[in-house]
Amino acid sequence: MSTEGFDAKTFLSLVSQGPGIYQMFDSEQNLLYVGKAKDLKKRLSSYFRKTGLPLKTKAMMSRVVDIQVTVTHTENEALILESNLIKDLKPHYNILLRDNKSYPFIHIDDSHDYPRLSFYRGDRSQPGRYFGPYPGVTAIRETLALLQKVLPVRQCDDVFFSNRSRPCLQYQIKRCSGPCVELISKQDYAKDIELAAMFLQGKDDTLSRTLQRNMEKSAKTMDYEAAAGWRDRINALRRVQQHQSITVGSSDIDLITVASLHGKVCVEVTFIRGGRHSGSNGHFPRVPLEFTEGEILSAFITQYYHRRPAPKQIVVGTALPDQKELQQWMTEQSGYKITLTSNVRGARKDWLGMAQLNVVERLKQHISKAENVHNRLLALTKVFELEQTIKRIECFDISHTQGAQTVASCVVFTDKGISKSEYRRYNIKGITPGDDYAAMEQAITRRYKRALKEEAVLPDVLLIDGGKGQLSSAVKILKELQVTGVLLVGVAKGEGRKSGLETLFVEGRKIGIQMPANSPEMHLVTQIRDEAHRFAIAGHRGQRAKSQTQSILQEIQGVGAKRRSALLKHFGGLQGIKSAGIRDLMKVQGINEDLATQIYSYLQNN
Repeated sequence: MSTEGFDAKTFLSLVSQGPGIYQMFDSEQNLLYVGKAKDLKKRLSSYFRKTGLPLKTKAMMSRVVDIQVTVTHTENEALILESNLIKDLKPHYNILLRDNKSYPFIHIDDSHDYPRLSFYRGDRSQPGRYFGPYPGVTAIRETLALLQKVLPVRQCDDVFFSNRSRPCLQYQIKRCSGPCVELISKQDYAKDIELAAMFLQGKDDTLSRTLQRNMEKSAKTMDYEAAAGWRDRINALRRVQQHQSITVGSSDIDLITVASLHGKVCVEVTFIRGGRHSGSNGHFPRVPLEFTEGEILSAFITQYYHRRPAPKQIVVGTALPDQKELQQWMTEQSGYKITLTSNVRGARKDWLGMAQLNVVERLKQHISKAENVHNRLLALTKVFELEQTIKRIECFDISHTQGAQTVASCVVFTDKGISKSEYRRYNIKGITPGDDYAAMEQAITRRYKRALKEEAVLPDVLLIDGGKGQLSSAVKILKELQVTGVLLVGVAKGEGRKSGLETLFVEGRKIGIQMPANSPEMHLVTQIRDEAHRFAIAGHRGQRAKSQTQSILQEIQGVGAKRRSALLKHFGGLQGIKSAGIRDLMKVQGINEDLATQIYSYLQNN
């Protein structure tokens, strides 16, 4: 199904496949629903299927005209953020399905000789230690069940515990050490409790090393079944232990981040109130190309807070050229001290990382909106002097390593924006290694021979990543196939291969075209060309990895054999690494923040 006034196809083509939350709004910008997902693209796609939606969901989707997404590092962060927003904003459709109870915690009652590990929800007035909050009862039950497998700490209630004369079934299956009949000393039991507490606090390095030693020991003795069991426990521990940074302290902070893409700029303000995420706003100023991100943020801050109260802490995504002066001005205007900084640690750094992810997502969504796409296509139509407005552009690119594993890509851009479902890759064979002309000819022949056979829609413009030579090859092939009505354009790289300085060679014209670097038509051409390049490289890497049977980790610069081994041991496998956040990756020996960010970004995008 599709909702009136909402372009679901374009929206879904750009949505991240990572974890996060989504908010649905009606025509008056009333919040209808907040949801979370491990895979945003997959979850949101389910709302637009043609059949099978429940009646209540159909009713809600009939009102949706806008969907905003917030990407998080991990699924746990998405769970907490979803709970925060539901509790604070009370969306109409969430209220029908969810209660308004307080967050649940895990509780250790230290007043008992043999403390119990238990689920707890309430005002935390009882003695003991509390760990959380957790996003829901299911998350806590999973955590307790996991700890019961790894650490034999009791979870039974005090009445059951005090009436035992012999150990229960949990002891028989090694899920409890039998403290009810004193089969373990108070001192040894206390050590297990401290290990459990360390794990729940995220200080579980000792526990992790113990599990890893057990796994390696079993593997050396060829007890592979036991080794697999230890590996599975490590995986489970990492999933639960993933760093949570959604609810921290009680601070009021504004996070201000900026992103630029294809000539457009987005500045996003994320609001942290009472230590919790309270939403964000995106702004799209018109900015000359020569301005730096720091200068953009400085100009934005002076206008944004001119008549608007500011919190005591403002964190920006990049250092500002006049940071001290701005801080002094804001302090004088507000009447209280304001701290303006870009160098932060701990929870604020986690928040800033999340905000920087989301400003890029918001900008991508803005660029894909119909009016922006139409204006850029109209501008390019005028440059090429066409009678009809361009509605479809296809672009080819070639990627290989010294002629090996050559892959050609074809990407499609329509009046709805990028159309990923129509992208195609071609594995090029039977040519001289490194012959890009032959590779391009083969790819174009295969593409349009099939298009003619199936009577598929042909592009209005065909972009070729290359100069006059590549353009001539493409013209020859289309003439042989008797394809008409398609304008061919070669995109030759500019001086220093700098984006925006390309020369366009149009079929039938002797002189190349150079458009202003900051013009919407030039931004459109470079966007499509860059997307074809990205898609070709991704396909080539896949072919190369397949031929060499190597881990994707070997593709990441700075991750050598020792670091790969440390990562795989720490997370128990590639899937564990892929599901980890930046803070989780930094817990591996030899992985600093820059490298963790690089690993995270690479695995999310490949």
